[in-house]
Amino acid sequence: MYGTPHIVSDVMTHTVAAVGRRAPFKEIVRLMRDWRVSALPVLEGEGRVVGVVSEADLLPKEETRDEPETGYLQLRQPVDVAKADALTAGDLMSSPAATVRANATLAEAASTMAREGVKRLPVVDGTGLLEGIVSRADLLKVFLRADDDIAEEVRHEIVSYLFPPPASAVQVDVHDGVATLQGRIRDTALVPVAARLVRAVEGVVDVRFDLARDDHGTSGAGRP
Repeated sequence: MYGTPHIVSDVMTHTVAAVGRRAPFKEIVRLMRDWRVSALPVLEGEGRVVGVVSEADLLPKEETRDEPETGYLQLRQPVDVAKADALTAGDLMSSPAATVRANATLAEAASTMAREGVKRLPVVDGTGLLEGIVSRADLLKVFLRADDDIAEEVRHEIVSYLFPPPASAVQVDVHDGVATLQGRIRDTALVPVAARLVRAVEGVVDVRFDLARDDHGTSGAGRP
């Protein structure tokens, strides 16, 4: 169905590497290397997410490895000092974990990542059980959407309502995610509305207009 926003479950990874609270330091490092990830959810019980351990949580130990006395002085936060001595995921993790639900929109997930300053989010159900993980790269997958699919959504969901024929005749072309609307319209006041709606279509990089008002001359071209 056109116009239905993508949600986290559409792009998330379902198979996730995770650790328990008692996972030792070296096992965490090994899993990150083997799975090529920079963070791991920490689970307890039947799979409830209680925290996340990241490369940043592991680095304080490296900072103090060669010169312990000097290294500890360089750690500015008490939590970093504690992590330099930590041996297990439960002591290393950041808690509570920033998470997202599978039915959240990609925009909501992106907002949470930006607010929390993280690159990936565990995806949890209503009870906090792990369902998957979503990364920044996953959120960008919408920009791989085919140009033809984007154009059809713009025609079906936006142009047909704002500029219906026969009063208007608008052609929609999309190339590399840039949508161009060209043709004749009766009401140029709707162009800014169309600009906002088209930019909200997932996969659209930009929108441009080449529209002429059919009864009062050219309405103007460009990028509202």
